[in-house]
Amino acid sequence: MSTFMAKKGQVQQRWYLIDATGQVVGRLAVQIATLLRGKHRPDYTPPRGYRRFCHRHQRGEGPLHWQETRYGNLSVVQPFSGAGLKTVTARELLATRPERILLEAVKRMVPRNRLGRQQMAKFKIYAGPSHPHQAQQPQEFKLES
Repeated sequence: MSTFMAKKGQVQQRWYLIDATGQVVGRLAVQIATLLRGKHRPDYTPPRGYRRFCHRHQRGEGPLHWQETRYGNLSVVQPFSGAGLKTVTARELLATRPERILLEAVKRMVPRNRLGRQQMAKFKIYAGPSHPHQAQQPQEFKLES
């Protein structure tokens, strides 16, 4: 018995359209990461990217997001003293960049290497019902409840 490894030309690329209205961010991100990696297919081969996505996203409130700016003295005993630390609530993030919450959630669920970066390059998020990918004829993807 031999292991099947799909070649680059054997994998058919498809575009899916996912409507995230009213979905829980974490559960939605798990399903999207599974599709991006191709683990939903019976002929799953790890180094091959299987799918591309267009995505509509609308979401409510959530936790606090923070980012280190690497400005200031962060080697102090108190790591969150305020120097070099930006904090943004999910409500503020939704007002300015609503797609960022889901992007970060999916990004943390794919591998942190070259393969993960290739898979994330195939992931497109759009806030609202319009997207510029009508020529690719995206298929509507029904999420598991």
